[in-house]
Order: sequence, then structure tokens, then C-alpha cells
Amino acid sequence: MDEDVFNMQIRKFLKNVGVTSQREIEGAIRAAIDDGRLSGDGSVKAKVTLQIEELGLSTDINGEIDLA
Repeated sequence: MDEDVFNMQIRKFLKNVGVTSQREIEGAIRAAIDDGRLSGDGSVKAKVTLQIEELGLSTDINGEIDLA
């Protein structure tokens, strides 16, 4: 295995995950504020599940996003 290629491929994947996740979260939060489900001054709990079926990997990453 070429460590440099492997490292770059992981970074490329994580960049895609980060950009896509941010876009989805921003859209969902704005929609929830617009329709009154969120006030816009609290926080929301978030969970991401990282899964690679071929490796038997499944791990949850939990966090909180402050809105104010």
C-alpha cells in the first residue's frame, strides 16, 4: 500500500464528507428556523455514523451545534 496515496484518498473523502455535511446541516437548520421548529438561539444535537461495511467498521460521532 502506498501510504501517501492512501493518506490523500482519506483526506479527499473527509473533505467531501465535511463540505456535504455542512451544506445539509445549514439547509436543515435554516428550514427548521423558517418553519418555527427551532428558535435559532439554542443548540442541536448531531450524530454521524461512519460505516465501512467491508471492514466491519461502524462508529458513531456525537456532538452539539450551537446556534447562537
